[in-house]
Amino acid sequence: MTNKTGSKKDGSPARLIDARIEEVGGWRGKTLSRLRALIKQADPDVVEEWKWGVPVWSHDGLICTGETYKNAVKLTFAKGASLDDPSGLFNSSLEGNTRRAIDFHDGDAIDKDAFKALIRAAVTLNKSSKSRTQKKRNATTKR
Repeated sequence: MTNKTGSKKDGSPARLIDARIEEVGGWRGKTLSRLRALIKQADPDVVEEWKWGVPVWSHDGLICTGETYKNAVKLTFAKGASLDDPSGLFNSSLEGNTRRAIDFHDGDAIDKDAFKALIRAAVTLNKSSKSRTQKKRNATTKR
C-alpha cells in the first residue's frame, strides 16, 4: 500500500485516517477501521489519501471516500453506478448517474467477500478507464 502525503501541517494520510478513526470512536470508528482493513486486503496496492477532509482510497483513480456521520459510516464509490453490485451492497445515493454509496449503521454486518469483490471491481474499472485514456492520448499524438 502506498501513502500520498497529506499537508505538512496535518501529517500523512495514514495518520490522518488513524486520527479520524480515534476521533469518532465507538461503533463508527470500529466500522471505519474494519472497512479500511478490508479495502487493503482487497487491494494491497491501494493508495490512502486525505482529501476534502475525509479518507480516500485510490488505485489508478478514485475508488471511494469514507465519511462518518452521527448515524452512519458512508463509503461513496466514485464510479459506483458503473459497477455491478450482485450482492446489493449499495444502499445510498442510488439516484445519480455516477456515484453510489454504502451506508453502514450500528450493528450492521459487513459481507466481507462481497465488499472486497466490489473494491476489486472498482480497481478493475479504474484500470480499464486509464487504459482507454492512454490509448486515446497515444492515437492523438500519432496524428
